Amino acid sequence: MNKKLESLLFSAVGLGAMFVILVGANVIVSTAKLRKDLTAEKLYTLSDGTRKILGRLDTPVKVRFYCTQGENAMPVPLKTFAARVEDILSEYRSISKGKLTIEKLDPQPDSDAEDSANLDGVEGQPISANEKIYLGVAIRCLDQVVAIPFLSPEREKLLEYDLSRAIARVVNTTKPVIGVMTALPMFGQPMNPMMMRMGQMRGTEPWLFISELKRDFDVKQVPLTADKIDDDVKVLLVVHPRDISEAAQFAVDQFVLRGGKLIAFVDPVNVIDAQQSGGNPMMGGGPPSGSTLDKLFKAWGVEFDKSKVVADPNFLTTMRGRGGRPEKNPCWLSLDRTAVAEDPATFQIDSLLLAMPGAFTGTPAEGLQQKVLLHATKDSATAEAFLAQMSGEAVMKDLKPSGKEHTLAVRLSGKFKTAFPDGKPGEKKDDHDHAKDDKDGKKDDAKKKDEKKPDDSLKASKDENFVILVADSDILYHEFSMRVLEGFGVMMPFNANLSLAQNLVEQLSGDTSLINARTRATMSRPFTLVKKMQAEAEASYRDKIEGLEKSRQEAERKINELMQNKDKTQRFVLSPDQQKEIEKFKKERTDTAQELKKIRKQLRQDVDSLENRLKWINIAGMPFLVTIGGIGLALVKRKRTAAK
Repeated sequence: MNKKLESLLFSAVGLGAMFVILVGANVIVSTAKLRKDLTAEKLYTLSDGTRKILGRLDTPVKVRFYCTQGENAMPVPLKTFAARVEDILSEYRSISKGKLTIEKLDPQPDSDAEDSANLDGVEGQPISANEKIYLGVAIRCLDQVVAIPFLSPEREKLLEYDLSRAIARVVNTTKPVIGVMTALPMFGQPMNPMMMRMGQMRGTEPWLFISELKRDFDVKQVPLTADKIDDDVKVLLVVHPRDISEAAQFAVDQFVLRGGKLIAFVDPVNVIDAQQSGGNPMMGGGPPSGSTLDKLFKAWGVEFDKSKVVADPNFLTTMRGRGGRPEKNPCWLSLDRTAVAEDPATFQIDSLLLAMPGAFTGTPAEGLQQKVLLHATKDSATAEAFLAQMSGEAVMKDLKPSGKEHTLAVRLSGKFKTAFPDGKPGEKKDDHDHAKDDKDGKKDDAKKKDEKKPDDSLKASKDENFVILVADSDILYHEFSMRVLEGFGVMMPFNANLSLAQNLVEQLSGDTSLINARTRATMSRPFTLVKKMQAEAEASYRDKIEGLEKSRQEAERKINELMQNKDKTQRFVLSPDQQKEIEKFKKERTDTAQELKKIRKQLRQDVDSLENRLKWINIAGMPFLVTIGGIGLALVKRKRTAAK
């Protein structure tokens, strides 16, 4: 009896001790500020770029998170995504060291929260005639507000990027200055006497790309002859720099080395430039219109042959050729999503048109890394630019796949070195002039020393910088990306050319840390193995189904033929032979339909069986393994006890 009481007492004390330990451990863990992201894709770990942006906050920032609450108010997928947004915002708050606060609001109809959402620029999304849901953020710093009207699950991969960009924009209120250096009439042309003689009574308008840039940035035109880029320019666009001088390339070189961001659009054939030079680029007319930045490219380890264009049969464009007939041109690339890399600047870019682009080759110089943004397929090759202008079909006929994906756009990052180690071109005095001065005795040594200008040009960048290179400049012309709706005068995009260009400018004009803000994995975890097994099961039936479908369609066709091929005397009555044939084909059609139904039913049963089998393996598999493990452990312990 005493032993039983003792055992019972020990058990009670043990259970009590375990309970105390469990409660204590929970209290300690809940109060301790320890965070560990154990997800495979590091879903809750913010990138270094975001951490830098939050670490530089010196003014309080308030984030208003508008999210419709209620069990039935929001669809389940959006509710799951909203929870993800809230988790990420909590991570932002914990890293900001108190500089960022979060206020969660539920904008119910006719509530103060709904009025606040509308004032902040957060938009409700209708889900029925009388109901709206809200899922957006408004970020406020002092008197500035930047809103993300609706957080779409489609941009889940860019959730961190979008939030960090909004925070960076709200704390930096001044408009960035964008410089544009180009040989093209992108800023429009005022009316001149030549235009009047040609019957053109007004000048040309600026390109739509420039007009759109001016809405968000301070845009400044930089001449191609400039020997210095103004210090206030944050991003420089060099667009088709045909015949650019060495002095101007030196100015661009120094701009990059002092931290300015560069986006260069070079081109073996610029269609607009060729047309304005008096020729038709599609007929081989006009002078050469290629452009490059040869000095800079050489220093960066980039090669660009402006006499060659990229041709790709997988992205060919059907266009009007000679005589107005349709022609498939592999040098005008209609790119789809497969040609676009995954990057914040290219996200949701799924359609582009590049007119006779070139290709970047080479290996980045020491200290530089490259990220390919656009590329052709392995079936692509390069062709002579003059031939591409004359006939796309001729290029297509002689096209031989190169086996490599030609690079159409690339971003270089790292510490850049100068392309002009001897300083500004044109300032160095040659040996002949020095010899002449010595011979004539006109200048003494002291005067020569005074005359020598010190080379104060930059030789390398101090910090990491970014340069984006695009092997086509026609991409910026609105007629290659927009069409006017007749009768409305409204321009509608038919590809994402201008969206890509604007994304590139926005990326480089923002906080540099944003470029390093990674795209995040999505929470969706599809059963890829299950899908693969289902696809294999469907493939095993596909040939049978297709064969039966063809038989059914053939029977339908023969019935229709017999019905239509009646004699003139047979207005309503068919001959016995015709009726017999029709009955035969009708039976064949019915049998085929039955067979199709049977096969499709068998396919569904196979797929359902596969799903059920996997479901039971997942449900019962782990408990079964635990049970077997427990039994095995008990047997081992029993043997040890018996041995003692």
